[in-house]
Amino acid sequence: MRHITTRHIPDITDFKQKLLHWSQQFDEVVWMDSNQYNTLYSSFDAILAVDGFTSIQTDYLDAFNKLQEYQESTKDWIFGYLTYDVKNGMERLKSDNFDGLDFSDVFFFQPKKIFIIKGNQLEIQYLNMVDDEVESDFKAICEFKKQETVSESSPIKIKLRIHKEAYFEKVNNMLAHIHRGDIYEANFCQEFYAENAKINPLETYLKLNSVSKPPFATFLKQYDKFLMSASPERYIKKENKTIISQPIKGTAKRSEHVLEDEQLKQNLEHNEKERAENIMIVDLVRNDLSKTAIKGSVTVEELCKVYTFPQVHQMISTVTSKISEDTKPVDVLKTTFPMGSMTGAPKLSAIKIIEDLEATKRGLYSGTVGYFTPEGDFDFNVVIRSILYNQSKKYVSYSVGGAITSKSNPASEYEECLVKAKAMRDVLER
Repeated sequence: MRHITTRHIPDITDFKQKLLHWSQQFDEVVWMDSNQYNTLYSSFDAILAVDGFTSIQTDYLDAFNKLQEYQESTKDWIFGYLTYDVKNGMERLKSDNFDGLDFSDVFFFQPKKIFIIKGNQLEIQYLNMVDDEVESDFKAICEFKKQETVSESSPIKIKLRIHKEAYFEKVNNMLAHIHRGDIYEANFCQEFYAENAKINPLETYLKLNSVSKPPFATFLKQYDKFLMSASPERYIKKENKTIISQPIKGTAKRSEHVLEDEQLKQNLEHNEKERAENIMIVDLVRNDLSKTAIKGSVTVEELCKVYTFPQVHQMISTVTSKISEDTKPVDVLKTTFPMGSMTGAPKLSAIKIIEDLEATKRGLYSGTVGYFTPEGDFDFNVVIRSILYNQSKKYVSYSVGGAITSKSNPASEYEECLVKAKAMRDVLER
């Protein structure tokens, strides 16, 4: 049973910073922030979960059944992630590529302490609360003063796992698969990394979030492993009996000049290649949602709508469905994972080709972070535009990708990757 209290917070921006710094004393932390993108499907502005009471950590084998058992047994809030490689337990698939990060395939925890922010209202939910714990914690957060310390970071030298010429060769190889009819589209990703790297994870996240301000920003700490995410993309949400998926396909850079920036946005809206990429994935998402949907309920609410973010313009579609009362929440994840925007079409063929051509095990990149509520609702992002860090191994990584279709030009795809990578690189190197 959770003890719930509310507080009015006059300066929410300042409070959020203090709350995040205070949270670093715990081994399990999930912070999700919409950065005031008050969309039609927002449940709150931000949420923090810390301090695991119970948890599940497992590999990909039978992962969804184990997660379902955990979710049904807790009947409480649980927060965590699924890595991309959970796919290996669903089909005859494998991931033998290099992995410098070593995140477990699945991790969820039942937090002792949850903080939910909506407007200037703070809701605090504590599990098994001891006397005056909320009051003492709230006071500690409000009075938190950041200590001036010597920087924990060291100079970062970013390396490429796939160099430019090799990237062109691999994209041409993927195009050959497309021209043969093996696939229509595939998301091809490459890793940028640094070894012997020392960073301050929270400060790195705060810098990344300040330049990107995305609607699905996430900071995750799992002991010595960290995710600092500026994701603009929702993977999937359940709200009562409604399922919402919002795939992104189509990217254009921003300009500091207003007229040029508007022109770049217009060009993206009318770009046939980008629209074709998006529509292919919308069809895939519609098919995935239909596996659990009430017949006839899958609807495309928005098709190829362009949204503007500080770093890029993005083409986003919104697909919804209705599920029956007896559909298990985890089954919706199981029948849609991995998300189509990070795989391709047909999904299984694309996954196999991606695995052969990429040089890095994706792990948490292009996986998902999110939560289940006690009622069985959920919300999960897509882990993109993200920095991952294994503190013990001093290994920093970020990956970027793009959709390859029959109209793709390897040089243009490479440029798009650099546009997507810019915020992460700037944050790490400055």
